[in-house]
Amino acid sequence: MAIALPPGMQSHVPLTLSVRQRGFSLIELMMVIAIIGVLAAVAIPMSNNSVRYIKVSGDARDIANAIAVTKMKAAAQFTQARLFVDLTARTYYIQRFTKTATTQCPTVGAWCTEAGTNSLASTVSFGYGSFSAAPLNTQTTIQQASSCINTATPPVAVANTACIIFNSRGLPIADITNGGPTNDDAIYVTDGTSVFGVTVAATGFIRTWQGNRFATPPWALK
Repeated sequence: MAIALPPGMQSHVPLTLSVRQRGFSLIELMMVIAIIGVLAAVAIPMSNNSVRYIKVSGDARDIANAIAVTKMKAAAQFTQARLFVDLTARTYYIQRFTKTATTQCPTVGAWCTEAGTNSLASTVSFGYGSFSAAPLNTQTTIQQASSCINTATPPVAVANTACIIFNSRGLPIADITNGGPTNDDAIYVTDGTSVFGVTVAATGFIRTWQGNRFATPPWALK
């Protein structure tokens, strides 16, 4: 682009000033697009894995919190309370055993749901994958907690469920007819890759574990 000067100044300028402009070539644009594609191919799977890990670890923490609340409800209301886990529906909720009728729980001698139902994330389910051993000093055999027992006569186990029951002293028990503390309570969740477990010791101590099949020991306390 030529720069025009006033007539009186043209004789004093020996050369014409010019400015040259240029854009990106097609090859340069294609190289930039290729680099973006490579970065996306690496970043997207990594971000998806991170999101899945956040979901399964978050569900494990939520279950641990729900177990702690169940324990506190049993002690505060001087009765038995349980975390009812529906393994098939991928849901869980807190119930207490009704000793005195209330507006919310009018039936004495029955389990009454006191809070809303919680659901696992869409990529998470109850299970422990290919792990064959439970975390150290917990269960003898790795498994979900025992099935929930209804209040029928005689009592019947509810299929595809797991229950963690606390007595009024905050100790986990097998069922309301068996007051002895148990060390076999645990809930495991997995997204198909990562596995987390929440265990309850016979003393009522709640711990969260992360599984790693390629490590020794295979469970790490979180």
